[in-house]
Amino acid sequence: MPSDRPEVDAAEIERVFRAEYGRSVAVLVRVLGDIDAAEEAVQDAFTTAVERWPGTGLPPSPAGWIITTARNRAIDRLRREASRADRHAQAALLHARDEPVEEGPVRDDRLRLIFTCCHPALAAPARVALTLRLLGGLTTAEIARAFLVAEPTMAQRLVRAKAKIRDARIPYRVPADADLPDRLRDVLAVVYLVFNEGYTASSGEELVRTDVSAEAIRLGRLLAALMPDEPEVLGLLALMLLIDARRPARSTADGGMVLLADQDRGRWDRALIAEGQALVRACLRRDRPGPYQIQAAINAVHSDAESAEDTDWRQILRLYDQLQALAPSPVVALHRAVVVAEVDGPEAALALVDGLALDRYHLFHAVRADLLRRLGRDAEAASAYGAAIDRTGNAAERDLLERRRAGLGPG
Repeated sequence: MPSDRPEVDAAEIERVFRAEYGRSVAVLVRVLGDIDAAEEAVQDAFTTAVERWPGTGLPPSPAGWIITTARNRAIDRLRREASRADRHAQAALLHARDEPVEEGPVRDDRLRLIFTCCHPALAAPARVALTLRLLGGLTTAEIARAFLVAEPTMAQRLVRAKAKIRDARIPYRVPADADLPDRLRDVLAVVYLVFNEGYTASSGEELVRTDVSAEAIRLGRLLAALMPDEPEVLGLLALMLLIDARRPARSTADGGMVLLADQDRGRWDRALIAEGQALVRACLRRDRPGPYQIQAAINAVHSDAESAEDTDWRQILRLYDQLQALAPSPVVALHRAVVVAEVDGPEAALALVDGLALDRYHLFHAVRADLLRRLGRDAEAASAYGAAIDRTGNAAERDLLERRRAGLGPG
């Protein structure tokens, strides 16, 4: 009998995939005890969804449908390929068929998967990359862009990381309290990279992936509940809230990108700003500064300004000086240069930018193009905008850069 539910198109299935992939893989890793098997089972389930949902409509609980279907596919595969070594795994799957999907906050499957991927036995870049793949559902190409490396390099990094977890029998659990601090830096890096992918998608037609950034904030809140005395955890949560508060003003009605200086600040989410600023104040009282706390403080200064012209750029520059001393990196130096342009002018900023080795990073070229435009060097600016456009996977960002290039004077 035909379903009364509305038909589902490919875009809707893609939205469900983005929203539920990480949750589904995390649950299946717990059930199967094997990352590759979990990913394969979830991908099989989504392949089945692509075949069935256009005709039957979206099920009442898409996440539950995906997880149940993935479990069943895994059981079927084990039965087909059964050996004595598989019997325990098959029994565990059958026993887990009726387990609830969610558990309490500390036992959250996604949080446990993050800590598994951030085990000290794995190389630091692999820890972050693997978690982005499993939790964020990001493609290898998207993760490679985030790390500014070639896609084949990232693919090999992911393969090696999963093999290491399997061969070293790394446990799938939230570590004991005494072990939490050693894992914290990479866990926070993972959550922030997931948030950034949601806030400005590395590829695709849409500027943002709200489900991905919301997942990062959810994980940030879980970490804050798990580790309430760690100021960097609070700093990261504050940072994400203060940035996310600007999301309603970042897009035009037709999906175009609006830069910070041009945003209607009346559309910013004042509740999120108040929560983020309260967390920043709590961090200041602890007097144990860290990179996420400083970045949160920078965004708190932005949120205090009623207009772009009212921004206290000198205070922001002092904070960037502190950040660069505490956690130096070319990307931090690039963002600091943007602030230098507001304090000391574009020529001083350009001298700083030209010394950075960030050729793969589209924002490096976009910043450089903007500084050259402000200096009246339009031909050079056009070339820099072209380099930024070539390295941008997001359609909304690319459109903004193309409009800026088109607005330059004749070459």
